[in-house]
Amino acid sequence: MRIGLIGLGRIGAFHADTLIGIPAIESLVVTDIVPARTKQVVDRHQAQRVDGVDSVAALLASGVDGIIIAAGTDAHPELVLSCVEAGLPTLCEKPVARSGTAGAELLRRLEGAPVPVQIGFQRRYDAAIAAARAAVVSGELGWVNTIRSTTLDPEPPSPEYVAVSGGMFRDCGVHDFDVLRWVTGQEAVEVYATGSNRGADFFRRYDDVDTSAAIVTFADGALGVVSNTRYNARGYDVRLEVHGSKDSVAAGVDDGWPIRATEPGVTFPVGPPHQFFMDRFQPAFRAEFETFLEVVAGERPSPCTVADGLEADWIAEACARSLQEHRPVRIEEVRLA
Repeated sequence: MRIGLIGLGRIGAFHADTLIGIPAIESLVVTDIVPARTKQVVDRHQAQRVDGVDSVAALLASGVDGIIIAAGTDAHPELVLSCVEAGLPTLCEKPVARSGTAGAELLRRLEGAPVPVQIGFQRRYDAAIAAARAAVVSGELGWVNTIRSTTLDPEPPSPEYVAVSGGMFRDCGVHDFDVLRWVTGQEAVEVYATGSNRGADFFRRYDDVDTSAAIVTFADGALGVVSNTRYNARGYDVRLEVHGSKDSVAAGVDDGWPIRATEPGVTFPVGPPHQFFMDRFQPAFRAEFETFLEVVAGERPSPCTVADGLEADWIAEACARSLQEHRPVRIEEVRLA
């Protein structure tokens, strides 16, 4: 199978490394708006079948079977439409778009299109998180009262990245929002969010925060608690806890959990701590891409549609409004805005 990859920044270059290791992918075609990035990826993989092209148009015409979009958030809608119009199954990294309105417009324009689109939320393919979801679905936890999701980055991204990221909730917290609704099977109805800045000034410059917390109320009354920060020097801390009326489970509580226990005599976790998404989720990304190849082959529908991705985006948008206006925000408010 021949796969195209658009966008070769931090996440895109990492994806290239993962994709060439999947046997079903016979060749990879890559492109980026910065030609040097394309050359760098091609040069790094000289021994593999990685071809670089100078534009998205050239990639679309290169005979690929499917496309993965890892470009900047602002470019997602038009790139998705271009791929679909070319008849190419597409996996687009989260979020769907820079705003819920833009995401909703993309969904409208895709209505009736026979070409599948998958939104990239790799946590759905993490073995432990998937097991937590299975425990909820089976009923063994009873009814869920609280679900907690955490994303603590070891260091902040660059100012240039933050400028176009869409903000803390849409760039970082959106992973947590998606996994909350996926694991519980419930839709959010209301959020209350807050945030602060104690680090670099550029977050304030772009009307963003470097640390945030959100409480999400779901339709059945379950409460989601989301914690995010750009400053967790010990490592990359991504965890999920699901607390039910009969039992509780957790994912991400392993020897790589970047935390130091203060209980006397306790040596867990023994480390080394997870450093970033590259080591924490490498198996999950691979599983996500292998699932996408099944979508490309017509063996299954998209497991995470644009509509799914948009639901997480609406939660992120409601959180941003809640932070700005210092009040609880109903999801229906941002849908109707």
